[in-house]
Amino acid sequence: MFHCHACSLPTLRALLTALSLFCTAGAHAQQFPVKPIRMIVPFAPGGGTDIIGRQFAARLSESLGQTVAVDNRAGAGGNVGAEIAAKSAPDGYTVMFTTNSIAVNVSLYPKLNYNLFADLQPVAFLASAPLTLVTHPLVPVKTAKELAALSKKRKGGLNFGSNGTGTTSHLSGELFKITAGVDLTHIPFKGAGAVIASLLGGEVDMGFVASISALPHIRSGKLRVLAVTTPREAAALPGVPTMGSSFPGFDTDIWYGSWLPTGTAKPVTDRWVDELRKVHAHPDVRAAFDRDGAEAIFMPPAEFTAYLKKEVAKYALLVKQSGARPD
Repeated sequence: MFHCHACSLPTLRALLTALSLFCTAGAHAQQFPVKPIRMIVPFAPGGGTDIIGRQFAARLSESLGQTVAVDNRAGAGGNVGAEIAAKSAPDGYTVMFTTNSIAVNVSLYPKLNYNLFADLQPVAFLASAPLTLVTHPLVPVKTAKELAALSKKRKGGLNFGSNGTGTTSHLSGELFKITAGVDLTHIPFKGAGAVIASLLGGEVDMGFVASISALPHIRSGKLRVLAVTTPREAAALPGVPTMGSSFPGFDTDIWYGSWLPTGTAKPVTDRWVDELRKVHAHPDVRAAFDRDGAEAIFMPPAEFTAYLKKEVAKYALLVKQSGARPD
């Protein structure tokens, strides 16, 4: 029999309390989830983030046995939704699905109502995709260089639509201004769906739109694609040149990941990592990524956190170089 003559009563109570909390956390993880889950997507419905988020939500609902409902909270380049996620209870029942705009916003906005690394914990990096430089077919250009030349000729230059201030579609436009030496007017929208609608209606001249959102309209001939923003050509868009081939140094993409509020118990976080990994590996999800021009890449929390820190530094430099400011 175990005897602890050296242990005081308060010490024993502390040990028992710690053991109880550990067992409770483990039991909670085994039971999780016992109610519906909210997936915050900080952009409007219809864009690439929303499309992929809903694909994951549907598969997660099946896997977890509880409804995972998408909650679109658009505004301020994703900051509205990020703040809601950051201030939610850290119980695993609120998860956020967003893009690298969250890395841009750290340096773009003078003040945020949340701290990216203190209030949110990265769970998994899920995919990366190129953006496409697209125009309405009536715009009289067929290459990115021709578009730059047209902007230089036109008084006041051209305008470009983005998914919102701080998104990579916005920063891609700012990088185009730098590398091509053109003057462009930024018109922010609340998501890719609104950008595409304005492009189709001829209300904006051009836009950098994620391949996931743009491909159906490119394939139908309703939008003309001039280039992709990644260093390599996109498999889903064979023959379409890279922006870097015309403007050296041009390299942007859009990536997707998930976060939980900081303080979520490790067993619950681990459950989320496992469930996201399973969905990520599902053949239907992989096929959807291929179809939409995205590359399926999975990074668990530690690897994702390290990558996120590098991305924050990269975009801080681009924001400084471009002089980009919140609209």
